[in-house]
Amino acid sequence: MNRCSWASGSDELMRVYHDTEFGKRKNNDVELFEKLCLECFQAGLSWRTVLYKREALRHAFRGFDPGQVALMTEQDTERLMQNSSIIRNRRKIDAAIHNARLHVAQFPKQGSFIAYVYGFTDGDALCRDLKKRGYRFLGPTICVSFLGSVGAIEGHEPCCDLYEKLETAEI
Repeated sequence: MNRCSWASGSDELMRVYHDTEFGKRKNNDVELFEKLCLECFQAGLSWRTVLYKREALRHAFRGFDPGQVALMTEQDTERLMQNSSIIRNRRKIDAAIHNARLHVAQFPKQGSFIAYVYGFTDGDALCRDLKKRGYRFLGPTICVSFLGSVGAIEGHEPCCDLYEKLETAEI
């Protein structure tokens, strides 16, 4: 199979992620919120780093359920800063918690975040709107990557067999 350059190496976890998950539409708000958080955690790092820490991040952030993450306190932040199995960046941790609180307030109904995200086809526009809503630690590059990773826009490279095979789904 011809894959995107970032997934064409010998790393099995990267290949599996590329082939089975990357560029596929998400069906619930929790999955989308997780992907947004993971893209923010990836800033300045490789996706491989995030992928290898994803299970630990899921555990640390209560499955990335926005309602649960929104309840996290400063004590939780301090505990997470001591957890060597996750990405320990205070600004990223604080942003995930802050963004979860905004998410719960602004997208309270299951499916509302899905409709919101898949209404965008431009990372800059998504970034501007999220920032206007008060979201932190994201920029246009993160938003473009996020939209590609969840199948809202084409994320695969032209050389990839999965290029231009976006799934369509009713929102």
